[in-house]
Amino acid sequence: MRKIVDIRPLKRELRAKYRKIRENMDPAQKKEFDEAIFKRMVASPFYRDARTLLCYVSTPIEVDTIGLIQHAFSEKKTVAVPKCLDRSGKMAFYAIQSINELKEDTFGLLEPDPSVHACVSDFSGALCILPAFAFDTEGYRIGFGKGYYDRFLQRFNGVKVGICYPSCIANKLPHGRYDVPADYVVTPKYILTIKKQEDHENG
Repeated sequence: MRKIVDIRPLKRELRAKYRKIRENMDPAQKKEFDEAIFKRMVASPFYRDARTLLCYVSTPIEVDTIGLIQHAFSEKKTVAVPKCLDRSGKMAFYAIQSINELKEDTFGLLEPDPSVHACVSDFSGALCILPAFAFDTEGYRIGFGKGYYDRFLQRFNGVKVGICYPSCIANKLPHGRYDVPADYVVTPKYILTIKKQEDHENG
């Protein structure tokens, strides 16, 4: 098997490529894609079965998650959103009751307040929506380069779901030995089910 010693430069190039694709997306097309992804998500068995939704709060270039969060509230699911706790990559999820409870950080991102919101540590029955610029057909992603989700996923055993636009799906993306793939990738037209390692072993 061919090994790449340092894939970070390649990831940076891909991050810039897919960021540009997102930034240049037609607003009407983006809205149509967001609505289609939302419909596929809420109809999926892995979403319906989830008791807890761990979900990032979307920025303008990401797949919209506000509608999904609001839907989870209406379904009486526990909703928790992330907060980066330090520069070393530590991140935690905090339960919220409303989007209006969130506050903007210095970068304009909406985050929970750890002094007000309870930290979620029980991930049984949890589904985590993964942020990314791109996903590939094996569930690997090009994230935002900070490593917060990479570290979190090392200790998360729940269902991992990517949501992605068609132009940001690749056949194969570079990934390291510690990268954790999504279990499913939801696009406007289909849901990609990733073959898990244990499925190979059991099959």
